[in-house]
Amino acid sequence: MTPTQIAPPKWTAAEFERLVLDSSPKTAVFDCDGTLWNGDSGYGFMVWSIEQGLVSRSTSDWMDTRYRAYLAGKVSEVEICGEMVQIYAGLREQELRQAAARYVDTFVRCRVFAEMARLVAALRQAGVELWAVSSTNKWVVAEGVRDFGIPEQRVLAAEARVSNGLIASEILDVPTGEGKATSLNRVGLPCPDAVFGNSVHDLAMLETARRPFPVNPSPALLAAAASRGWGYFQPQAAEGAKTLVGGE
Repeated sequence: MTPTQIAPPKWTAAEFERLVLDSSPKTAVFDCDGTLWNGDSGYGFMVWSIEQGLVSRSTSDWMDTRYRAYLAGKVSEVEICGEMVQIYAGLREQELRQAAARYVDTFVRCRVFAEMARLVAALRQAGVELWAVSSTNKWVVAEGVRDFGIPEQRVLAAEARVSNGLIASEILDVPTGEGKATSLNRVGLPCPDAVFGNSVHDLAMLETARRPFPVNPSPALLAAAASRGWGYFQPQAAEGAKTLVGGE
């Protein structure tokens, strides 16, 4: 934001929880990376799975080239997120599920924002229908939100077709940007009661909500929140490093 822009109000943990619960949502939708836990589990899992030998050397080299192009702005967000799923084509889905469980147990659970875990537990206790929407692969997301009580059938994430137990290269969904709102609309949630997200890729989804709640916002989302009169919440643990890579 520029010095002339007014910063959006920053909620304390108590204010944030009260605002959410007092809005009495029937449905609540959460982005995952940077919102429920710190860091990028999609990129982290990709790096870790390559280190574990789950993909070939040629595929690994190709993905490295594509990711560098993405960082240079030559590959779109939706393309790279889809390709980070397609690299597992030909593998057994059960193998990826087991790998995702190991990765989440080692690298993700320890980075869950405690304030978000408490909030989701309170919402679940109140009978709120919980959804997760992420551009990270569905194997990691489904495992990551298991402890939050979000069932896999209410997870919308980057996903490839599975046939006879094998992962295919055909992409079924990559919810990012406008695609997050599109995916929610497809499952009958065009206007969720509460939506939580941390980046500009969540903006379209946040704008569909009766009550949008930016969490740990990126600079671009913070600027968007200011222009729309939204407040935001910054989890305490988010003050640290933003990365989440298997090799660290």
